[in-house]
Amino acid sequence: MSKLRLGPVVEEKPVKLTIELPGALIRDLADYAKVHAKLTGLATPLPPERLIGPMIERFIAGDREFGKQRRREP
Repeated sequence: MSKLRLGPVVEEKPVKLTIELPGALIRDLADYAKVHAKLTGLATPLPPERLIGPMIERFIAGDREFGKQRRREP
């Protein structure tokens, strides 16, 4: 079984944002949530909106060029 890029989702005080996403992306997130729940042992999938923050966080953490440029900032 392959590992997903997204691991367990940590509870943290959220900041509310309002964004618009394409319907296809929401469907993909719902499907991802089902697979994520299965592979992490959750009884029910997380709502798609709960996955967006950790996914973006993981994306940013893995962006080497962003990290390099960020460290160069004064």
